Amino acid sequence: MDDSTKREFKDRLYEQFERAAQALSSARRLELLDLLAQREWSVEALAAETGMSVANTSRHLQILRAAQVVEVRREGSYLFYRLADERVFRAYQALRELAEVRLAEIDRIVQTFLKDRNALDGVSVAELRRRLKDGGVVVLDVRPEGEYRAGHIAGARSVPLAELKARLHEIPKDQEVVAYCRGPYCVFADEAVALLRARGYRARRFELGFPDYKARGLPVEGGG
Repeated sequence: MDDSTKREFKDRLYEQFERAAQALSSARRLELLDLLAQREWSVEALAAETGMSVANTSRHLQILRAAQVVEVRREGSYLFYRLADERVFRAYQALRELAEVRLAEIDRIVQTFLKDRNALDGVSVAELRRRLKDGGVVVLDVRPEGEYRAGHIAGARSVPLAELKARLHEIPKDQEVVAYCRGPYCVFADEAVALLRARGYRARRFELGFPDYKARGLPVEGGG
């Protein structure tokens, strides 16, 4: 391969890498990927969840689709999107973790908006696995039920945050409760733990979320 051919090869190769990087170079599209890591969504449902217009949501999804980061299926007049495969979440996860390590502003944002999080006693992946094996913990999935049905930590119970207060009688008080939701910056679990503690439960929050747990190859259920 001569020098000019090598140059052409590298230029064309890195242009394709750029396509993938550009697809991720939007705060809104990263939020969409975070949601799509939970389950398949319609355009309309994603728009409602993110507070964007349907047109703007559709535009972002089309950019992700053009980079083959997401896939789509049609059901009647509705389009439903999903991640192309598990590598998409791992790429998003790697970007998130890089930002957490290199950008101090993330910690400042968390401290500003999630002031009480340190008091909620985060549970690590290793500790959660140990407690599940010992059988001495109740694990609550406090995401919306559709996300639980699409996939959840093996052995977890579905009690969506919106239903938690009305369903406290289903949760035993003689065991510790660990609540989890979408990911490390989802506040459903924080709010669930605060409510449970106010009602006399021993409750803690899982530090991460279902997609992070699944990405480690740990036992999950549902979605099939």
